[in-house]
Amino acid sequence: MPKKDIGDIKVGDTFSASEEVDKYRTIYYAGASGDFNPIHIDPEFGKMVGLGGVILHGLCTFGFMTKTVTDWTGDPGSLKKIKCRFAKPVHLGDTVTTKATVSAVEGNKATIGLTVSNQDGANVLTQVSAEVEL
Repeated sequence: MPKKDIGDIKVGDTFSASEEVDKYRTIYYAGASGDFNPIHIDPEFGKMVGLGGVILHGLCTFGFMTKTVTDWTGDPGSLKKIKCRFAKPVHLGDTVTTKATVSAVEGNKATIGLTVSNQDGANVLTQVSAEVEL
């Protein structure tokens, strides 16, 4: 996507993206991050501890959300702040959808409110917001 200019952004603008959690995503992320916690790679362990199987790393879900914002701006360096609360686990086969709405534009900065949910509409991240500088 081409790099956005602050003049192209208005309060109320929306954008979204979805990512499917395929059966290998937790293995890829474990290798990249070094986080081999059994809840992320061992289905039997995940069931034993009450998670229903393997769950995706929270920071991978966070990465999906962040990518939605930076893809929209066209510039990863534009992201100045992003925050969330991890609310629900994401399982293999889930589809994570990030929906975003520009809530404020001041100077060269825009504030974005986001919702991050699974295919059932349950918010997997809450209290989500981002600030970009263009």
